[in-house]
Amino acid sequence: MLLHPSFDVNDQGHLTIGGLDSAVLSDTYGTPAYYLDIDAVRAMCRMYKKNFETYFGGASTPIYAGKALCIKKLYSIIAEEGLMADCVSPGELHTAHAAGFPMEKVFFHGNNKTDADLTYALELGVGHIVVDGLDELHALNAIAGNLGKNATVLLRITPGIDPHTHQKIITGNVDSKFGMAIQTGQAMEFVKAALAAENIVLDGFHCHVGSQIFDIAPFREAAEIMLAFVARVRSEYGFMAKILNIGGGFGVRYTEEDPEIDYEANIRALGEEFDAICAELNLPKPAIMMEPGRSIVAAAGATVYTVGTVKTVTGFRSYVSVDGGMPDNPRYTLYGSRYTIVNADRADAPADFECTLAGRCCESGDLLAEGIRIARPERGTHLAVLVTGAYNHSMASNYNRIPRPPVIFIENGQSSVAVRRETYEDLLALED
Repeated sequence: MLLHPSFDVNDQGHLTIGGLDSAVLSDTYGTPAYYLDIDAVRAMCRMYKKNFETYFGGASTPIYAGKALCIKKLYSIIAEEGLMADCVSPGELHTAHAAGFPMEKVFFHGNNKTDADLTYALELGVGHIVVDGLDELHALNAIAGNLGKNATVLLRITPGIDPHTHQKIITGNVDSKFGMAIQTGQAMEFVKAALAAENIVLDGFHCHVGSQIFDIAPFREAAEIMLAFVARVRSEYGFMAKILNIGGGFGVRYTEEDPEIDYEANIRALGEEFDAICAELNLPKPAIMMEPGRSIVAAAGATVYTVGTVKTVTGFRSYVSVDGGMPDNPRYTLYGSRYTIVNADRADAPADFECTLAGRCCESGDLLAEGIRIARPERGTHLAVLVTGAYNHSMASNYNRIPRPPVIFIENGQSSVAVRRETYEDLLALED
């Protein structure tokens, strides 16, 4: 096993993904290509669902955060596994709906939903709209009234927590574009306005502290702050929240240096925390929701490339260039994200060649890694970047007019195309 159960090395020394030989997969589907081990995805869905029911209570359900990977065939799997879904744009709503996902199980997020977005969500029958601020609340109330509907909502509340993750993926501090802050008093005004709105049905509250969090402490702090807020709202307005959604954020191991996470132990500890706080506050426990996304799909994914050039700049470093790069994985450029990278054709060989992994774009910053060690490659070698199931396909672009790679599902020892490879004709499809 390499880092996660989805990856191993076979007798030929080739990397396997979901039990299948990466060299054979590359011959079949070409490179670059994204692969996703669906058996591993299902296992994570079942782990979350079982442990939420056990430790949070029967009404508590995991909500898949679609921004991590949003494609029709995945929504079908999420539905089969009994999870709800978190959508953050009308495009994600449309994808879920096209997949036949039950829209009453969808939570619609976003800090700047347009009137058209809100109308579309109501027309699709979205179960909950997570309202981000007063302007949106008033707009939704008016739109729902015009449509002769009631909008069932959660209010996004900012708890004021620093989760000690990358600055660009912190979402719960007071100075945030998301939600209404408890610390400033605006959150209580938000609740008052929602309860007074005639076409709004308030079901509870939502918060989100950030992403790629390894320490359970920020979630404990969120539980304390948010349940105290729920109790205060009950005291001042007589409203008892049915749902408390504390967002997503559990981290994933991208490298051996990252800590291992016992998700079940974390969920159990959080469940005990919720029970203890509710008992202390004499508060009926709401249904507890969370929104795992990265932790469901990231570790099940890998991207396989073909090496084009190996170049050593004497006295400096060696560059290995592949047939993809920042268009299919912008995370290193954006966040300096570190990955486990292997020579997929010689996965059992010593990692004795230090290099920078470069993409094919006409851009000096088009890099996938620096200072890594892999078994020495040559032109035509396949390289694999592991743990790319989340925020790779979903963040991909056509920079330099490069078609996006296919997404290949692997399940029960079989591979299939979930998203076909883009063609050059696709690049021109919207042009007059």
